[in-house]
Amino acid sequence: MRAGQAMMIDSLVRRRVLLVCHAAISRRLSGLGVRYWEFARALSAYPSLQVTLVTAPGLTTEAPDPDVPFRLLATRDEAELAALASQADVVVAVGSVYSLYPALQQIQTPLVVDLYIPLLLEELQRERPQSLAEQSMFFDRLRRDISTQILAADFILCASEKQRDYYLGAMSALGRVNPYSHGDDPSLRRLIAVVPFGLPSEPPRHTRQVLKGVHPGIGPNDKVLFWGGGIWDWLDAPTLVRAMARLSGRRPDIKLFFMGARHPNPQERERKGLRETIALSQELGLDERTVFFNDWVSYAERANYLLEADVGVSLHRDHLETHFAFRTRFLDCLWAGLPIIATRGDVISDQVKAHDLGRVVEPGDVDGVAEAIVSLLDTPDLRGTYRVRCEQVAAAFRWDVAVRPLAEFCMSPRLAPDKAYLRGSLLLELGPTPWWELPGKAWRALRLGGVRGLARQVNDYRRWLAVRRGRA
Repeated sequence: MRAGQAMMIDSLVRRRVLLVCHAAISRRLSGLGVRYWEFARALSAYPSLQVTLVTAPGLTTEAPDPDVPFRLLATRDEAELAALASQADVVVAVGSVYSLYPALQQIQTPLVVDLYIPLLLEELQRERPQSLAEQSMFFDRLRRDISTQILAADFILCASEKQRDYYLGAMSALGRVNPYSHGDDPSLRRLIAVVPFGLPSEPPRHTRQVLKGVHPGIGPNDKVLFWGGGIWDWLDAPTLVRAMARLSGRRPDIKLFFMGARHPNPQERERKGLRETIALSQELGLDERTVFFNDWVSYAERANYLLEADVGVSLHRDHLETHFAFRTRFLDCLWAGLPIIATRGDVISDQVKAHDLGRVVEPGDVDGVAEAIVSLLDTPDLRGTYRVRCEQVAAAFRWDVAVRPLAEFCMSPRLAPDKAYLRGSLLLELGPTPWWELPGKAWRALRLGGVRGLARQVNDYRRWLAVRRGRA
């Protein structure tokens, strides 16, 4: 067969892409659910790709929009998930899926590992209230998991160039930057690429009134600050609440609306940051008067809220997670032409400053946040002023643009060229802790953290087993 004929036949083959979402698919999508739902929609636009989106065992599946060009399935257990993966030409999943279900690492299907969340840095911040011994035990397990994911990957996704630098350092330490991977592509773009969060190509449409003049406590002429997404421990919602307290006496027309206080995934435990923010709002007498906490806005409904809001806000504390994070809900503000107030130090604030999309404030600066709120809200023709700027930046983040590196890999999937080298030279066991190492792990937990530390380690192990069996 001639080379040209072989290329023509290959171009007619539809590659089977399996997307594994480690979050429930429903009307109330979390950030991870949004990413994989939109991955499925964007990849399905390629005629050469046949896309199936599955949820990990034990997670619910209910299509937000039933009219989609891909299959949507739920899996019961690891065996069913592995069977689906073995029938695919390429598997795409957030990194933790490969640690929870190590059978996926044993198949010969090319694996795309999605590391868009710098989980190790998030958890360092979230676990700070625990003792150092407990933090260390949790950190050791998580570091092992992420190392496993990097070693198992045939292609790695991250959300920004900053993140790519971060992961390239980890890959170098683990041996993924080697003569084989470098010889294949000196830029290593064929091994790790930037696939950020995205936003729809079609503009948002307002279909019904949801906030102004409708939501109790928010009048038709009030100004609304909009906090998209959850109130996580590594963010800084309390500074925003304190700024609202400074403004409430002289500007009672300014209201703050948190879009998603309660996580849509019932398996997600309530965060300390959420409890503290609600308690602070109540203590300052702002709750349900100028500060409002909503359970979670459905994915299809979010456009109505965004188009009625006046300013988007994303604040965080000054720590390592901030530097490498990509605040996904920022893109909704771009999509809706909404000016934004952001704390300096992350990708959002870089964009806000570079393109004059709002105001950048210092970490923990209550007065600075209050001043930024008033100065933006007093801008004549606020929406008109910022809409064009937002649209120009948003064009680079459309889902059809964002997924291109992933789509290119899915159309020509392959095993990483250094996999054989890794197996021969690195004495790293992939997957969960072997059973014969469990007694030593238990003794270390007891020695470092006492009975409480051992109990937590046992509970973590039970939770891990429950998640794997789809019962968490």
